[in-house]
Amino acid sequence: MTTNVRSYAATSATSPLGPYTLARRSTRKDDVVIDILYCGVCHSDLHTARNDWGWSSYPVVPGHEIVGRVLSVGSDVKKFKAGDIVGVGCMVDSCGHCEACDEGHEQFCTEGMTVTYGGVDRIDGTQTHGGYSEKIVVKEGFVVRIPETLDLKATAPLLCAGITTWSPLRNWGAGPGKKVAVVGLGGLGHMALKLAKAMGAEVTLFTRSKGKEEDARRLGADHVVISSNPAGMAAVAGQFHLIVDTVPYVHDLNPYIPTLHYKGALVLVGYLGPLDPMLNTVPMILGDKVVAGSLIGGIARYAGNARFLWRTWHHFGR
Repeated sequence: MTTNVRSYAATSATSPLGPYTLARRSTRKDDVVIDILYCGVCHSDLHTARNDWGWSSYPVVPGHEIVGRVLSVGSDVKKFKAGDIVGVGCMVDSCGHCEACDEGHEQFCTEGMTVTYGGVDRIDGTQTHGGYSEKIVVKEGFVVRIPETLDLKATAPLLCAGITTWSPLRNWGAGPGKKVAVVGLGGLGHMALKLAKAMGAEVTLFTRSKGKEEDARRLGADHVVISSNPAGMAAVAGQFHLIVDTVPYVHDLNPYIPTLHYKGALVLVGYLGPLDPMLNTVPMILGDKVVAGSLIGGIARYAGNARFLWRTWHHFGR
């Protein structure tokens, strides 16, 4: 039996978000019903509302940085009970049996992960809708526990921005003795600075705005480099073991490649689309350097590293 809940939806690529009555699906045996307390605003919500990526289906209720309280659970649910504080991120299901899923990387499910909004439910074929609403029904395996001691409204962004920047930092071994640079100081960038610093790395911000230095240092940056200054860029040539690029629009990556250390990696987490201008491969080949991409993280990474994420967020403040 479906339940009608209040929400905010985009009904077309040009219409503003507006009130919308959403029919949430009935609860299955492995489902958790969540009363949504807070939902972060991610740039992906805007991209989806405006169909910037070309795959939006309307109406759509955005929101995938969800924090709430469990209202009820299905008969087979073991991990949660009514009253628990929980979170839901960017996906709510996957096939559960492919190589990627078996390895705990459901976001790379070979059959395609089921995204929190704008996706297709794997069982009944209905469209999924996100956290700009009163309640949500999610499969137990895609719900994570959140400590009640945290500022819950400030914790919500960890469900997307947090895991998006945490994954490349973990994958490329950020920590003591490593130099990490972050490109851009937006929602993802400030999260990457905090996490890299908490992991013990020496952290640098690349920015085009001189006015961001004070904020960057407060958030954990040891150094700030103005990326439009050729002399400043030359001074950090060959330094960085990892660069996390958080810029959400097309931009020139070529100035950053020479700043990578031998075998260093530049990882894109903010931009989706073709690069312009094209990459010059010469400095990559000469230093065995990598340009890569990263997409959120699997549920094991959400849950297994949750304590570090929550503790870091609490320590550095929002």
